[in-house]
Amino acid sequence: MTAGLFLLVAATVGLVGFLIIESIQHRRALAGISVRIHVNGTRGKSSVTRLIASGLRAGGIRVCAKTTGTLPRMIFPDGKEFPVFRPARPNVLEQLRIIRMAADLKADVLVIECMAVQPLLQVLCEERMVRATHGVITNARPDHLDVMGPTDVDVARALSGTTPVGGKMFTAERKLLPVLREAADDRHTQLVSISADDVSMISKEDLTPFPYLEHAENVALALAVCEELGVERQTALQGMWSAAPDPGVLTVNHIHFFGRRITFVNAFAANDPDSTETIWDQVLSDHPSVEHRIMLVNCRADRGDRSRQLGQACVNWREADRYVLIGSGTYLFAQEAVAQGLDPSRLTYAEDRRIEEIFEIILEDIGRSALVVGIANIGGQGLDLVRFFKNRAQLEVGKNVQ
Repeated sequence: MTAGLFLLVAATVGLVGFLIIESIQHRRALAGISVRIHVNGTRGKSSVTRLIASGLRAGGIRVCAKTTGTLPRMIFPDGKEFPVFRPARPNVLEQLRIIRMAADLKADVLVIECMAVQPLLQVLCEERMVRATHGVITNARPDHLDVMGPTDVDVARALSGTTPVGGKMFTAERKLLPVLREAADDRHTQLVSISADDVSMISKEDLTPFPYLEHAENVALALAVCEELGVERQTALQGMWSAAPDPGVLTVNHIHFFGRRITFVNAFAANDPDSTETIWDQVLSDHPSVEHRIMLVNCRADRGDRSRQLGQACVNWREADRYVLIGSGTYLFAQEAVAQGLDPSRLTYAEDRRIEEIFEIILEDIGRSALVVGIANIGGQGLDLVRFFKNRAQLEVGKNVQ
C-alpha cells in the first residue's frame, strides 16, 4: 500500500469513526429531552415557538426554545435569551448544537423552530435531528414557491415533512388540512386541528394584555400544545403575556412630527399574499380617518418570487395612495403590479436609499396624517426601519411625558 493510499484509508476510517461518535452523542442528547416540539409553517413559527415556551415555563416546566425568525435566538429555562452564533451563513446543522445545549441544561422540553425551507432538508431536520414527540404546523400558505411550490398544496406537502412518527401534530391550517392529515396517517401520528370555533374562544380580553398585535390563531394553537402537556389555560396565558416578542412581530408605532401624525405598522414578516392582505385590510379598517395610506414594500432580489406574488396580488386589495418600493429588485414587484393594472404614478422608487431618506420620502405630501404599512421582507432594511420608527415613537412618548 502506497503512503498516499494509506493516508486516504486512515482519513476515511477516522471520518467514519467521528460520525459514529457524533451520532451516538446526538441520540443521547435527544434521549435526555423527554418532550421535543418541532414548529413549522409559512407564517407565525417564531411567535408560536415563543408562546408555547413561555406558557410551559409559567406552568413550572423546565423548557428551552430556539427561534430562527428575524433574529435567531436561544431561550433558556429562566426566560433569558441570547443570539445564536453563526460563523457563516445559516446552516441546519446548528440545530444539533441547540439540542445538545438543551440537554446539557437538563431541559424537560425543547421547543425548536424548523429552519429548513428545502423539502428534503425539512424531512432531514425532523427524522435525523429533532425526532419530535410533538409537531406544530402553524399554517400552509403560498410562500417560497420557488423552493416548495409551485402550488399551495406542494407547500403543505413540504411542511408535512416535519410530521413526527408516532406522536402528535397540532395545526391551525384548515384549507389544506387533508394534505397534513395524509402525512399524519402515514406516520401513525395523531393530528390535532385547531378549528374556527377554537380560535373564536380567544377573546379580546385574552389578546389585549399582549404588548404587541398577536393573532388569535397563534394563541389558540399554543394553548392547545400547553394544555396537552398539562399546563392549564389561564396559567399558560399569563406566561404568554409576559414573554418577549420576536423582533419581527406585528407592531404599531405612532409618531407626531411637526403637526403631522404617522402610524407605522410593521407587517414586514407577513411574507405571503394571503397574510399580508389580511393585515392590510385590518389596519385600514382600524384607521379609517387617516388622509393617506402608504404601502412600504421592502423587496429582496433573492426573494424575487415573493416580490412577483405580492405585485400581482396587491392590485386586488383595497387601494393605497402610494406604494414606496425599497430594498433590492424592486422592478420585479413594479413590473407585475403595473401589468395587473396598478397606476404607475402611484409607485415611488426608493431602492438603495438610506433609512433617513426613506422617511423623508414618506413625509412628502402626507397631509396631516398617514398610515404606513411595511410589507414583504423583514430582512435587509426592514428591521432597520422598524427600529427607526420605534425609536422615534419612544422619543415622542418621552416628550409627552415631560
